[in-house]
Amino acid sequence: MHTKYSRHFKYLTMKVEIKVPSPGESINEVQIATWLVENGEYVERDQDIVEVDSDKATLTIPATESGEIELKVEEGETIEVGTVIAVVDTSVKGTPKKKEEKTDELQPVSTGGSQQPSNELPPASVDGKKENTSSKYDATVSPLARKLMEEENISETELIEFFKNYRIGKKDVEFFEEHKSEVSKPQNIQSSTWTGGREINHNKMTMLRKKLSQRLVSVKNETAMLTTFNEVNMSPIMEIRKKYKEIFKEKYSVGLGFMSFFTKAITEAMAHFPAINSQLDGDEIIGFNYVDIAIAVSAPKGLMVPVIRNAEMLSLAEIEKEIKRLATKARDGKLTLDEMQGGTFTITNGGVFGSMLSTPIINPPQSAILGMHNIVERPIAINGKVEIHPIMYLAMSYDHRIIDGSTSVGFLVKVKEMLENPERMMFGGNSAVETLLGI
Repeated sequence: MHTKYSRHFKYLTMKVEIKVPSPGESINEVQIATWLVENGEYVERDQDIVEVDSDKATLTIPATESGEIELKVEEGETIEVGTVIAVVDTSVKGTPKKKEEKTDELQPVSTGGSQQPSNELPPASVDGKKENTSSKYDATVSPLARKLMEEENISETELIEFFKNYRIGKKDVEFFEEHKSEVSKPQNIQSSTWTGGREINHNKMTMLRKKLSQRLVSVKNETAMLTTFNEVNMSPIMEIRKKYKEIFKEKYSVGLGFMSFFTKAITEAMAHFPAINSQLDGDEIIGFNYVDIAIAVSAPKGLMVPVIRNAEMLSLAEIEKEIKRLATKARDGKLTLDEMQGGTFTITNGGVFGSMLSTPIINPPQSAILGMHNIVERPIAINGKVEIHPIMYLAMSYDHRIIDGSTSVGFLVKVKEMLENPERMMFGGNSAVETLLGI
């Protein structure tokens, strides 16, 4: 009898169920986004095995024990919190598959990076990888060669420059003589990736996308949203970045981008226009004595809006470090619910994608959002003369139920003044730029 029960107990301890934990309050169901392991694979304890989408964030679930895993749910399925998604057989011993090491350098996404004038190189892509197939040359590259170039992170420009400096030998001339008739003929090369088919794809919306769509529609229906516009001469900030960016990076180990200047300017302007930093709750207006700036960033899973807490108390370096940290976590899908909840004001930056002007939608329950755009050299009047300067258009959408038109316009003008006179950001004083940068 004792032996029978011992065997039964041993059998029970061999199989360990993995259930979906509650991602947060009021979340009752999630969607299996991506399995990070294969069925029958050996996993280690605390190893991430699956990504799940809730209506607020993408979260990872780790294995609770080491052993062979059996997957119980398919990708794309929507299940309730507490459902068993996998079973681990702890009696199986083995070694997990080695993960490919990422060698690419992490890059801030969306609003985390600095914008470039039109004559400079564009920023890195959202996933942090270098754009490795584009160049100024109209080169004909086979699909197999292009795939190899992507795997080896080689650009067309690098190839062309290599062959321009390559010493042509006898075999090269013979190869040309043999194949020149082939390349001289007109090639029927398709300039489009469209295949001409009539297929239709049906893709299920993620939990995050469904929740986002509901929030956007509710904002349009439930708020009196208006947008005010202005323009900013970015020359002063660009001159500061050009002069001090190396010193700043050497001291703080982080780049000096535009976002920290905008965040600082907004927090200072809110001291003059506190209504911008308030929210409507039924018949009450809630005012905040702090500024939590939410920054919209584009991530592989969709739009994420992490929050910089107490931005009014942070220096430019502290803001840049926090932006980099949150942007990296957004790209890797590691943002927590706490890092995305709250926020009293939002900044979104369509300029990194080339947007000239847009009307951003308010991020509820906030009352206002600032939209940044691309920087383009334009003619403007300076002291009665026409000069060419890098200009950015700003757009601020606001809820007219709680913010008056004069308040919104005055706030945006104050932000403009701060950005065009960066030294005034030190609480309205005339402190030197070095003091502002903390160097």
